[in-house]
Amino acid sequence: MTDLLYTEKDLVTSLKDYIRAEENKLEQIKRWADKLDSLTAAATQDPEGFLGHPVNAFKLMKRLNTEWGDLESLVLSDTSDGFISNLTIQRQHFPTDDDQTGAAKALLRLQDTYRLDANTISTGDLPGAIHKIHMTVDDCYELAKIAYTEVDYYHTELWMTQALKQLEEGEESNIDMVTVLDYLSYAIYQQGELDRALELTKRLLELDPEHQRAKGNLKYFEFQLEKQNKAEPDEDEDKKEQVTNKTTEKKQKKESRQTFSLIPERKKYEMLCRGEGIRMTPQRQSRLFCRYYDNKHNPKFLLAPVKQQDEWDRPYIVRYLDIISDTEMEKVKQLAKPRLRRATISNPVTGVLETASYRISKSAWLTEYDDPLIDKLNQRIEDLTGLEMDTAEELQVANYGVGGQYEPHFDFGRKDEPDAFKELGTGNRIATWLFYMSDVAAGGATVFPDVGASVRPKKGTAVFWYNLFPNGEGDYSTRHAACPVLVGNKWVSNKWIHERGQEWRRPYAVSSQTLVCVTLCTVFPLI
Repeated sequence: MTDLLYTEKDLVTSLKDYIRAEENKLEQIKRWADKLDSLTAAATQDPEGFLGHPVNAFKLMKRLNTEWGDLESLVLSDTSDGFISNLTIQRQHFPTDDDQTGAAKALLRLQDTYRLDANTISTGDLPGAIHKIHMTVDDCYELAKIAYTEVDYYHTELWMTQALKQLEEGEESNIDMVTVLDYLSYAIYQQGELDRALELTKRLLELDPEHQRAKGNLKYFEFQLEKQNKAEPDEDEDKKEQVTNKTTEKKQKKESRQTFSLIPERKKYEMLCRGEGIRMTPQRQSRLFCRYYDNKHNPKFLLAPVKQQDEWDRPYIVRYLDIISDTEMEKVKQLAKPRLRRATISNPVTGVLETASYRISKSAWLTEYDDPLIDKLNQRIEDLTGLEMDTAEELQVANYGVGGQYEPHFDFGRKDEPDAFKELGTGNRIATWLFYMSDVAAGGATVFPDVGASVRPKKGTAVFWYNLFPNGEGDYSTRHAACPVLVGNKWVSNKWIHERGQEWRRPYAVSSQTLVCVTLCTVFPLI
């Protein structure tokens, strides 16, 4: 996206060069026309007297034989070659229709997740935004058209309504009210609101009485409404019961909202992204501390211990502050940028890596062979966690642009995914280390829906948690998600640490049930 900005800037420069060349050409033609205008005006006053001068006669012959030919060549000359050539070269880097649709979907996803109304987005009045920009009627219309193509009538209604509002406020546009009302009435009809659809259709016909589709829709909507009204008297008795049921349902919904655990995961995820529903009680909060940490007197941290703070208690998540420098972060980004590719997920059935709509980001993998810094960072993680890095995965660098997200997922392989990391031969992912390499103006938190936890990105810090219990069982409370970036740009890099090599660094914990089983099997050996 950054490269595209520079591409567009280059095209604007090329376009200005073309405009200057055209203006220069027109200026030459204008000077020629002005000169001849005054000359011919004077000459035609006394043609014979004018041509009686031999120089005037010679110059007339010269102009008509030579100079008008030169002017013709000037008029026919094409100054657009440079601009067209540059445009043709740059066009290969332009976004496709799929890219535009993806950007539109990202905007709609942000609208839903952060509960933003269309007018807030259209005016660019987003939290944390510095470069605010206004959406035109054409922009709103195109966004609505993309939603319409995706059979998303809810968002079609929102954005056609916004386009209509801006037209009513007097904004100039190539899109007319009739076109907007046509789409809007149909989108509302598809959502079952016949009354509103009918009113908008009537309004459309006031503007364009000969609109054929609107004429047909008017008759159809009136017929459907009449049919609906006839059926209503027979349903009066049922209505009372429905009203009672609806009242009961509302009460139940209100009660369920009070119980976070009963809310569907998607809703929890979106609530946490907005900063709602965080389940940290004052009592639990009082047990979270910050400290200077040297990992059991590790020699590297004795004189300069690192700052560590508790982010959450269950699962236990810690954050390390000022753990990676600005220079190191810029170097990691510089190494990753040429390798960034659309992020993939492991198919839970086949184990094959593939792209998915619920993970929108670009990622790259870095090893110690790419730069000594990567080895230095790996060693730093090992010194702070006490875990073996030789069996860990490579350092993954990820960039989340506007709308970038990773919906709720587990980092470890579950029991129904026995082959999740089989090809690595290093066991399951025991822990996750996550560097935050940028601040995010709005959005972009890491949330844990099952426990109501939210961790905000903070540049130069890192968070760490265990995905597995000491006995090797998966900790399902670590299911987490990367919230969509609303404003800004999110850079992270993570290290997935595996079981192999941790046998003496994080010893396997024997549960009481396992201990009973081992004892019984020893006392009563199987025959």
